Amino acid sequence: GTPQKYDPKFKGPIYDRGCTDVACCILLVLAIVGYVVVGIVAWTHGDPRKVIYPTDSRGQFCGHQGTANEWGPPPPPGSSLLIKMPQNERFPTFSSPCSKICVSQCPDRFMTYLNAYSVPANLQYYRQFCVPEFGDVSKAPIEVLRDKECPAMLFPSTPLARRCLPAIQAKKGVIMVGNETTYDDGHGNRRNVTELLEGARKANVVLEMRQLAMKIFEDYTVSWYWIIIGLVIAMVASLIFIVLLRFLAGIMVWVMIVLVILVLGYGIFHCYMEYAKLKGEAGSDVSLTDLGFQTDLRVYLHLRQTWLAFMIILCVVEVIIILLLIFLRKRILIAIALIKEASRAVGHIMMSLLFPLCTFFLLCLCIAYWASTAVFLSTSNEAVYKVFNESACQFSGQTCSPEKFNTSNVTKLCPDAQCLFAFYGGETAYHKYLIVLQFFNVFMFFWLVNFVIALGQVTLAGAFASYYWAFKKPDDMPAFPLFSAFGRALRYHTGSLAFGSLILAIVQVIRVTLEYLDHRLKAADNKFAKFLLSCLKCCFWCLEKFIKFLNRNAYIMIAVYGTNFCTSARNAFFLLMRNIIRVAVLDKVTDFLFFLGKLLIVGSVGILAFFFFTHRIKLVEDTAPSLNYYWVPILTVIVGSYLIAHGFFSVYGMCVDTLFLCFLEDLERNDGSAEKPYFMSPDLKKLLKKTNKGQPEA
Repeated sequence: GTPQKYDPKFKGPIYDRGCTDVACCILLVLAIVGYVVVGIVAWTHGDPRKVIYPTDSRGQFCGHQGTANEWGPPPPPGSSLLIKMPQNERFPTFSSPCSKICVSQCPDRFMTYLNAYSVPANLQYYRQFCVPEFGDVSKAPIEVLRDKECPAMLFPSTPLARRCLPAIQAKKGVIMVGNETTYDDGHGNRRNVTELLEGARKANVVLEMRQLAMKIFEDYTVSWYWIIIGLVIAMVASLIFIVLLRFLAGIMVWVMIVLVILVLGYGIFHCYMEYAKLKGEAGSDVSLTDLGFQTDLRVYLHLRQTWLAFMIILCVVEVIIILLLIFLRKRILIAIALIKEASRAVGHIMMSLLFPLCTFFLLCLCIAYWASTAVFLSTSNEAVYKVFNESACQFSGQTCSPEKFNTSNVTKLCPDAQCLFAFYGGETAYHKYLIVLQFFNVFMFFWLVNFVIALGQVTLAGAFASYYWAFKKPDDMPAFPLFSAFGRALRYHTGSLAFGSLILAIVQVIRVTLEYLDHRLKAADNKFAKFLLSCLKCCFWCLEKFIKFLNRNAYIMIAVYGTNFCTSARNAFFLLMRNIIRVAVLDKVTDFLFFLGKLLIVGSVGILAFFFFTHRIKLVEDTAPSLNYYWVPILTVIVGSYLIAHGFFSVYGMCVDTLFLCFLEDLERNDGSAEKPYFMSPDLKKLLKKTNKGQPEA
């Protein structure tokens, strides 16, 4: 339909449109249905508890309610823990195959089974770290250790991620475990606790990180409302900056240009003064070629030739900038006028500033669905049990069943063999194609994320285009331009958005694959393969940037004319190429203003947060909360302010790009006659010396 009330004599772009790229729309719907099916299958077979809870040697969860290793509802503090019994008791490591049992608490003392066996009280304490079936305390220690029913030794441990790891600490540079520097290995030998470091290499680091995380969490609990106030200030500042661009854009651009010229002029003057000052000094007339390369760069500053070279370079740059200003001054004025017009458009469609929240919400849904599906897929394997033994055995490493193992021939032929949990896997067709499902999950994630971003871009472009092509602004605009554009995008152009996002998703998946291959080849010594991979990564990075640029402008043409993706991309590309200088000037002017705005907003809010949280503002010195780390809320405010400013300026940038393409189309399609009037603003018409003949100006 036609969403605008144009004067019958003045026709803008063709708004009557139909569905575009229907095949891609159908493909997207089928892909989403398949994605839902994959999610349902993953949720049916997956079990996220495998990520959260450790398992014993039988694959049973430790401490989870409703399992065999539950210690009463709710579990007592310190329960849900896993302790490992190494196969080689003399050299305990935590990466080798070992028996694993669930315990209600970690050991808190050094003790060996041989020592505990002779003391009933110690043996009673020791029993809680043995397998559940162990009950014959009169059994000889050598038989208990042979059958792996109890660990050969205990040492003080701390719970970490529901696992018991040696309680290693450093006191005055001395490594200690439980205030001891040595331990009895169960064979009458005293061993140094440093031998346990290999088994818990990263335990202390993780413990310190956990303590740091707790302190950071405490800081957030006492400063969250002040952080919100800081983010609100950033939002208000971003809005004010966008409004002020309507009045200050030209001033800011020209002031910056003048400052650049003045800075370069001062640089030329300074170089000349240094060049003149060195005249007559010993060694200053040595040429750069005679001096050669010197590691101490300060030596070059004592040569007249160095300052002469600097002065010539700065003069060339100064002349180039002045010439560019002379020849491009009109295009700079056009860019400034478009930026001012964009500020007016945003002022008439204020809801556009909140639209990124809708895009953000949809992106969060995509990320949540992808992450949950990935977790369920990765945890949908079944427990696989293998035969472990110390002596030679023909069944070693074969799959076994714990329920039938004791009655099988394996125990008869290999008395020391055990059927232990090895890993999660499976041999069904579903388990064989899990990697394919994971790849499909990643691919759909990129496709849907790009589709959501494309939907946001088309919606904003449609809303701002309705502003430009309204002959009488804002009277001829739709009542709700943003919702009208959103409806048109979903109703007519879902297929085109799916097409553009599909192309980008394919390139991104290839880039992820190349990054994975690069990670796998880091240990390899094939320089040619690494060089080839680096070239491919660079090429696909450039390709992704180009496709994003092309898609963005194609979506604008889709929003304006309702053509399919390929036609829109071609028209947008050649339209920009015919006006490449205007594109470059507008891009640089816009980038400068956005950089200035982000720097101003983030810097101001960050400085305010720094003075507030460090108690340097006398008026609110007592109001500021006491913190463990004052940089936590400051960094949060700075990052949040940047994201807020980026969100506001992304809308503004889309508005500038849309108005720019509409402006170029207006110049090429219309001539100011009664049949083809210009739709640009009076300021742009005055700047370009264009008029609508026979019609009053809007």
